[in-house]
Amino acid sequence: MYQALHATSATLQKFLGDQIVADNFLYAPGAPYRQRSMAVVLNTPKEMEENTQEGISLWLYRVVRDDQRLNDPPLRTGPHTLKAPPLPLRLHYLVTPLTSRANKGDPDTEQYLMGKVMQCLHSHAVMQGADLQQELSGTTAELHVRLESLCLEELTRVWDALEGSYQLSVSYEVSVVNIDAAQAPEPIEPVLEVIPRAGLIVSTA
Repeated sequence: MYQALHATSATLQKFLGDQIVADNFLYAPGAPYRQRSMAVVLNTPKEMEENTQEGISLWLYRVVRDDQRLNDPPLRTGPHTLKAPPLPLRLHYLVTPLTSRANKGDPDTEQYLMGKVMQCLHSHAVMQGADLQQELSGTTAELHVRLESLCLEELTRVWDALEGSYQLSVSYEVSVVNIDAAQAPEPIEPVLEVIPRAGLIVSTA
């Protein structure tokens, strides 16, 4: 299922959006998040600024192979078929709260939003079952969310690539996201009989 990347992003987006809307402080009548129609979006921070959007940028900026899972065996899909193992991936998201220049940057709201995001992902670090959205819905997938400790230099490189001024941001790693192999399951011959054998260990001394 190659849609797993987008489905993972949609899962995080909906979870964070629902948690913020349910927060009586952030979503109270007259509160900036509600009053200014803020949202959790998948755009880059720069795109949000250009479109004068406010809210949280949940930007997938890096995708890497999970080398620890590369030796997973083929998957048995039936008594007579095996399917190639999926491509295991780790996704890296830059989370940036943004308010527009028209609102003078509003650092208070940005810090409230950042704190809420970090609280939610710390308290609910595994996405599964009813959390899963789109193509992941109804599957047995488990998405593990982990805060990455990036140094200022690493974050600065990301912002240099964005060609934008540095903003308050953090990075999260989500694993494991599987991209299914495109090959159809291969037929195999079933094991019809198992013949146990016994041997005698002879000392060579």
